[in-house]
Amino acid sequence: MALAIASTALSSLSIKEITRKYIPGGKVEKCLASNGSSRLNAGKGGISSVCEPLPPDRPLWFPGSSPPEWLDGSIPGDFGFDPLGLGSDPELLRWFAQAELVHGRWAMLAVIGIIIPEWLESIGIMENYDWYSAGSKEYFADPITLFVVQLALMGWVEGRRWADYVNPGCVDMQPKVPHKVNPKPDVGYPGGLWFDPLMWGRGSPEPVMVLRTKEIKNGRLAMLAFVGFCFQAIYTGEGPLDNLTKHIANPGHYNVFSVRFYCLFHLLKLIFNLIRIL
Repeated sequence: MALAIASTALSSLSIKEITRKYIPGGKVEKCLASNGSSRLNAGKGGISSVCEPLPPDRPLWFPGSSPPEWLDGSIPGDFGFDPLGLGSDPELLRWFAQAELVHGRWAMLAVIGIIIPEWLESIGIMENYDWYSAGSKEYFADPITLFVVQLALMGWVEGRRWADYVNPGCVDMQPKVPHKVNPKPDVGYPGGLWFDPLMWGRGSPEPVMVLRTKEIKNGRLAMLAFVGFCFQAIYTGEGPLDNLTKHIANPGHYNVFSVRFYCLFHLLKLIFNLIRIL
């Protein structure tokens, strides 16, 4: 997962400025892929058929640095960060990009699913809500039934996603209209009537790369937020909005530094237990 430390450099520009500065002619053109190239576009299925890669002088995670040759700007959210060379293999890089995209989308849904119910509880619409113990509550069906149903549904969805990754376009669900050729969707961006009814990701005046970069940046932020929610739940036993309220009321005592003694205590406790076992 590429680190977007300096990603605000791109979002701070208006769409017109990005179009004029980073996309020659201010138009969104098709990415050209050539076989045998080390670019990600040479991977099976390519990265995109509608967005224009950013040039080498795009914003980078560290100003003045040189991005690796395999990070050529064709991936949304590419700011040239790969110090371990994990994406040097084109097929692995293509898989990492898809994995980050999916994890980011799940994280965005998770963050919304945590914050909104907690807010609804605070105004009296919901009762006894806490996301970190949701698995222990009783629902309309027993846990085994819920698990089996979820496993079947998610298996079907993930199976289709994997099939589309291996053979792009094979699971296209767009209605077929005579005398009209449907555009080939990009892997991870099904678009069309079901997933992009307003056609924001295809044929929009705004560059597709900008929209996809915004999505991946929000996904990265959501992944970090979810990790923070988990840590807060372990440490305080409260939700993110409760912690935020206490931090605003008393920022000197409720902040990330107040956790250090808690972490040190549990680390020493863990080491002591390991010594006893050994």
